[in-house]
Amino acid sequence: MASFHRRTLLASALVGGAGALVHETGQGAATETERPTGARPGNPIAVSTYSYWRFRRDSKLKIEECIDLAAETGFDAVEILEIQMHRRDNPYLQSLKRRAFQAGMSLCGMSTHQDFVSPDPEKRKANIQRTIASIELAYRLGIPTIRVNTGRWGTTKSFDLLMKNRGIEPPLEGYTDEDAFPWVIDSLEKCLPTAERCGVVLGLENHWGLGRTPEGVLRIVDAIDSPWLRVTMDTGNFLENPYSKLEKLAPKTAFVQAKTYYGGGTWYTLDLDYDRIAAILHGVGYRGYVSLEFEGREDARTAIPKSLALLRKAFRFPAADETIGESP
Repeated sequence: MASFHRRTLLASALVGGAGALVHETGQGAATETERPTGARPGNPIAVSTYSYWRFRRDSKLKIEECIDLAAETGFDAVEILEIQMHRRDNPYLQSLKRRAFQAGMSLCGMSTHQDFVSPDPEKRKANIQRTIASIELAYRLGIPTIRVNTGRWGTTKSFDLLMKNRGIEPPLEGYTDEDAFPWVIDSLEKCLPTAERCGVVLGLENHWGLGRTPEGVLRIVDAIDSPWLRVTMDTGNFLENPYSKLEKLAPKTAFVQAKTYYGGGTWYTLDLDYDRIAAILHGVGYRGYVSLEFEGREDARTAIPKSLALLRKAFRFPAADETIGESP
């Protein structure tokens, strides 16, 4: 039954551009006559397994179940949250690849965690080794990119308090952010030989720590200047004036994580204009994946399909006679 449902959704998406889910929500989609013959209708839309799990202690949902749910809903691909994986042995990894393949899904990305913001070289070395292991894990899964972070000072022990403080925390006593940038740059440089050997692009996310601003992200990416280190753009991690900041990251973006907040956000809620964000990305020729990170309080069973419809509509490719630019 699920396979029939999946085939129906795919057929609808090919014919109508945005799929049956968009039609059901009353949001229109461009027709094939509005774009060149043979053109892809829009960016492929993925979903992060985080959208189903969201660090809930009571959630028993496994990666393979997330793949099935994503396929049934009509996504094109799945992004895996690494810490959600309960096994890493090779038979299990290959079974995930087979499961995604049989569902007609790509495994398009993996979000990892590391922390290079430490004056202790041994701690940085351990996080370098951890990141190299993540790169090799992605390679075994056939995943072409992983999200990486700078890490943060850790002077704010509670993540809830960090969010209350808008992601800002003081450095360790006796240090400044200027001390930390060389640590992060050196650490990521040590990961790049493995990334190149495995064919896995590292995407530095605008996250917390040194990546809280576009200037911080680009300072690191530009200093390293490698095709194996690009940007993972998270649409929901700039809490003030997001569009001008996203615009700065767009030219070097290799992967996009798109937040939605149906039912109100867990830590905060942003009213994001995805038509405007899509225009920014299409303006620099971005044709890659857009991965949903649902972070609202609404039941995922209703909010995730609505999020897919929203992203399908916004990230369709403009027709030849449409002008790419800012929304009014």
